[in-house]
Formats: sequence, C-alpha cells, structure tokens
Amino acid sequence: MLIKLRAIGDVVLATPALAEARRAFPRGQIDFLTEPPSRQVLEGNPDVDELLLHDRQASLATRVRFLRRLRAKRYDLVIDLFGNPRSALLTLLTGAATRVGFNFRFRQAAYNVRVPARGHLVHEVEFNLDALRAIGVQVGAPRLHFPVPEPARQYAQEFVARNKLSDKLLIGLNNSGGWPAKRWLPERVARLAQLLVKRHGATVLLLWGPGEQAQAEQIAAVAGQGVLLAPPTDLHQLAALLADLRLLVTTDSAPMHIAAAVGTPVVALFGPTNPLLQGPFGPGHIVVRNESLSCLGCNRTVCEDGACMRELAVETVYAACAKALSTGQPDQE
Repeated sequence: MLIKLRAIGDVVLATPALAEARRAFPRGQIDFLTEPPSRQVLEGNPDVDELLLHDRQASLATRVRFLRRLRAKRYDLVIDLFGNPRSALLTLLTGAATRVGFNFRFRQAAYNVRVPARGHLVHEVEFNLDALRAIGVQVGAPRLHFPVPEPARQYAQEFVARNKLSDKLLIGLNNSGGWPAKRWLPERVARLAQLLVKRHGATVLLLWGPGEQAQAEQIAAVAGQGVLLAPPTDLHQLAALLADLRLLVTTDSAPMHIAAAVGTPVVALFGPTNPLLQGPFGPGHIVVRNESLSCLGCNRTVCEDGACMRELAVETVYAACAKALSTGQPDQE
C-alpha cells in the first residue's frame, strides 16, 4: 500500500511512484490510501487495485473500524509518501513487515526502512521515487497520470460545443491556490486576459474552484469581450477541460499539476514556493517569477508584503505566454 493523504496536487505528483510500484510488482495487490478530496486523482488509475479513503472528520468509532480494516489486510509492504505524524501512525498500525518512510524527526520510528528526505533538494516526484529506490526498485522515466473518464470528456466537449469554442485558441487562466501568498492580483489577471484576446485572438477561460466564483466573475467583468467563466467541475471534469486548452496560465495549485498530467502546456507563476521542488513536472512548461527579489521560495503561506506576486508584471507573464504559444505542446500521456 502507498500512502499520500493530501493535497490534491501532491497526490498527482505521487502517481509516478504508483506507476513504478506497479511495474516492480506487476501481479501484486497495490492499494492507495488518501483523503476524500483527492479521491478522483486515483479513481480510474489502472495501477490501483483498491482506493482507500481516510476521513479525518469521521467519528472515533468509524476511524477505529478503518484501522482494523487496514490491519486485517496484512500488507507485506507499506510506503508512506506523506510523512506526517498521522500517516506515520497509520503505517505503523498496519503491522506490515516492511514499512518505508522518510527520516523525519520522531515519526521515522514508525518505519523499518528509513529514507533520507531530499524534499529540499529535488522535485517532489523524485522525492516520492526515493522511497521505491530505497527498497531496490529500478525507477524508469517518471510520468504523471490523471484519469479522464468518458463522462467527464463529454461534459467538457458539450461546454466547448455550446460556446462554439472548437475552432478557437482556448487559453485558461487560474488564480487559485491554497495559500493566499501564491495568488496574483485579480486586476493583473484581467489585464493579461485582455492582452491574450487582443494580440492572439484567444478566448480566455477563467477557472475557479470552491469559494472563488465571485472573484472569477469580477475578473471576467473587468476583462470584457473574449473572456468567459469555466463551468462548475469536479476534478475529472476539470482535467477534461484542461486537456482542451492550448495553454494554461496558473499559480502554483492543483490545476497546474493536473494540466501537466493531461499534457497541456503551462505558464506557472511562482513566488513563495520553489518551482524546482514543486513546479509543473515534465518538459515544455514555463515558470515566471519576480527574479529581482531575494525572498523567493520563502514558503510563507501568508505575506503582508507579497511583493513576489504583487509586483509580478503583466508584460512579463504575457511574454512567457507568447513564447509558450509559439512552441509545441509537451508530450501527451
């Protein structure tokens, strides 16, 4: 069993490790344990035999039953890719003969194969793969995977047909992010949309998630003609829409990783996080940062100054978009 409890983007970045585990154990039963928000990242993944959901909000009785269920499975091998106290405890309580995890402080005691953590040195995909290397798996060329079921494809196709977008240059803009410090200024998002419409004849699709619709509507109202709101989606439908884009311009967020997984080129805006560690994975993507600052990659979730994103110029981001539009797309999965 592999464990990656959250977040959605991080679970996407765990899919190469899952694929390598399947390649190493082609006839093994491979389960994946995550939390409910990431369920659709794994649903439909051919490398998963059983998807297990750990609900932190469940009652104590429910959680105890879940632990007994894990214990009863008598796993031979459990790999904890998450490495927080809860996932370490879950790993220990499985009673698996081989328990693999990273050497984070006291919780490394839950494992009998301890992996030197390189999360501050390598991309998270490689960080995850280190857990497999530690048990002797020869890792191949890693690729992200995100399932797009046929109903989700139909949902996206119907949206495209209804809005007569099939022959349009369709560019997505996404200003979401779990951390406030990761987001760009809404007025700059609107200005970038105007430039993409005016200079490239593009149709710009504004993406939004839970709690973000009002801001997306305000950006669309300011940006004007050629800009429309994406429909409400679940993760599968979002992936299908992203696959139809020529380009996604995005902050560091789950849609960025999902777009990379479905083969859509990404222009990624980074400030408080480090693109070398958490950036869009794979070839053909472009990262834009305010390189004049020395505090980039500070990992602050909230920043009163926020200069890394506040001062990121529209023309700088636009230039990256123009470059991305002039080149080919990354390899499709």
